[in-house]
Amino acid sequence: MADVGRVINDNSETADVPREWLVTNGLGGYASATIFGAISRRYHGFLIAALPPPLGRMVVLNDLDVEIERADGTIANLREQGRFVDFTLKMGLPSWRYEIDGSVVEKSVVLPSGHNIVHVTFRLLGDSREARLRLRPFINFRALGAPVDEALASGYALTARGNRYEIAAGPDLPILHLAIEGHDGATFTADGGLRRECFFEIEAQRGYHSRGWLWSPGYFTGTVGRDSPLTLVAATEPWHTVSALTPDDALGFETERRRRLIGLAATAARSRFGAELVLAADTFVITPAGRVADVARAHAEGDEVRTVIAGYHWFTDWGRDTMISLEGLTLSTGRAIEARWILRTFAHYVRDGLIPNMFPEGRSQGLYHTADATLWFFHALHRYVDYSDDRTTLQLILPILKDIARHHLEGTRFGIKVDPNDGLLVQGEEGYQLTWMDAKVDDWVVTPRRGKAVEINALWYNALQLLANWLNDCGDPQAAVFAAHAAKAYTSFNRRFWYEAGGYLYDVIDGEIGNDPAFRPNQIFAISLDHPILDKARWEPVVTAVRERLLTPMGLRSLAPGEPDYKPHYAGDLRARDAAYHQGTVWAWLIGPFIDAWLKVYPEEREVARHFLDAFEPHLAEAGTGSISEVFDAEPPFTPRGCIAQAWSVAEVLRAVVKTERRDTNPVGGAQPPGAMMRSTN
Repeated sequence: MADVGRVINDNSETADVPREWLVTNGLGGYASATIFGAISRRYHGFLIAALPPPLGRMVVLNDLDVEIERADGTIANLREQGRFVDFTLKMGLPSWRYEIDGSVVEKSVVLPSGHNIVHVTFRLLGDSREARLRLRPFINFRALGAPVDEALASGYALTARGNRYEIAAGPDLPILHLAIEGHDGATFTADGGLRRECFFEIEAQRGYHSRGWLWSPGYFTGTVGRDSPLTLVAATEPWHTVSALTPDDALGFETERRRRLIGLAATAARSRFGAELVLAADTFVITPAGRVADVARAHAEGDEVRTVIAGYHWFTDWGRDTMISLEGLTLSTGRAIEARWILRTFAHYVRDGLIPNMFPEGRSQGLYHTADATLWFFHALHRYVDYSDDRTTLQLILPILKDIARHHLEGTRFGIKVDPNDGLLVQGEEGYQLTWMDAKVDDWVVTPRRGKAVEINALWYNALQLLANWLNDCGDPQAAVFAAHAAKAYTSFNRRFWYEAGGYLYDVIDGEIGNDPAFRPNQIFAISLDHPILDKARWEPVVTAVRERLLTPMGLRSLAPGEPDYKPHYAGDLRARDAAYHQGTVWAWLIGPFIDAWLKVYPEEREVARHFLDAFEPHLAEAGTGSISEVFDAEPPFTPRGCIAQAWSVAEVLRAVVKTERRDTNPVGGAQPPGAMMRSTN
């Protein structure tokens, strides 16, 4: 099997949206920076470790300076004085090549899966026999989301244990282990602790603290040759674990693991763009660090614990994002057993008829402020059972689903309840943002949408129909009860949500301002779900209107141009960004439900549906290289914004790739195998 890859050899940089790289470790930890080496976010670093509560994810190795000792004794900084040759993603793993004084030095980064360890390896290419490198680590232990000028310790202690070194900052913080592998003559020079002020450019653009200090204990010196690589190892793992994974073994294991992932995926996802998305999907499926109770319970049941990171760099695992993403991340990729683990884990967390909306950083208990995540749980379970025919899991969760439906019918937290007059689901409580359009700044809920939201009722009807069908299959007499509730909701929805003057659906009815005719993408779910609540006669006008007013090459706008609150750009400080977050900003994940609705209306136009995805492949060479951004500006050139890698963006595009599979798709091993490098100069 050839390797899936992508090469960028253009050294131009866009200040507004720099290209960034990301490698994850399956725990929520990662390494990331710009591809030209800048540490420009508070979230950047070569080792962000995922640690048990109350620590959560922490930046422990912020940066790494690389210098080369010239033959005349002078020192040159590789990034600043060397010539950038190219950046390559090979099987999703990054490497760089720099030319300096006729020597070509390659740098690569590997994070062994399941470990808070990073290997930064250097190799000499070309005709040069060897070069002597200086590697200087920079450190400032800091909680992932903390301001860059906020350190967790006032000082650091360096301890040498032979040729291994430890950095400690206090009894309640992790120890950073540092070592060099590959050159027996490597040395470490402790030079008294160098401090360097760092300017975090993207933080400045986003309106946050942008200057902070990094500290270095000294530098390693070692020789790298054509056949003798040099690796800096940094870890918060104990030494015996670090020693068990040599750099060569770690690279081999990780490459093979990624090959297996591609081999498991659906046929359309085993080559080219699809295979890249499979590797991107893997970054989000994690074993959450520190959920000791979850692990113990899961092991007792013969399971493991998995969850989904909603987006990098700053999101944790969110219930809504997990359920929307589950099919694309786990079923399109052939990882059904992990889908089962995710569903069972979230089923355990149901409280008062709700699954958690999110698990905050460093905490093991979730927050429940969401009206739609639980309804997406029904959808995700249905797709899983349909894929796997795992009736055992369905039977285990069915009593929980009945309890969820009962809570919604009788009323639960945050004003979530069924209106007995029309059978529609109402939600909303002052100060909370309960739908996916959830931007909030201080006490300002930007798009509150309190009342009866269109997608909430589409999801409610879908959940009721699924539950009724499942109960009917096992002879439960309550099936008829839930089917009757579904029928009532269907009738009321079609009578009350149709906005005759516009020829589309209200976004919210019975809201704070009455019925809201703002043209938003939420109406597409009335068609796209497995049990569509909208009468079939109205599908085509809605799909046509959404295509004309909301569809862009990168997904759907969150509000149509011409609406009073429409914002064409998502930029500025937090308040400015959140004011635009759902007021026009394009969301990539919405392309999935749009294609679902399109194919229901035009089942023979699969090729047209496929072309709705065309712009996402070149996007893999910008912003978060190898992944898909969270959002995009609402107007050309549709600049990527938000998280550089978003779970539901990747998941829904991947799912749509599989759903719209071309008949000429070449699987791995075919005439055009995955892996021929895709070269980008944009």
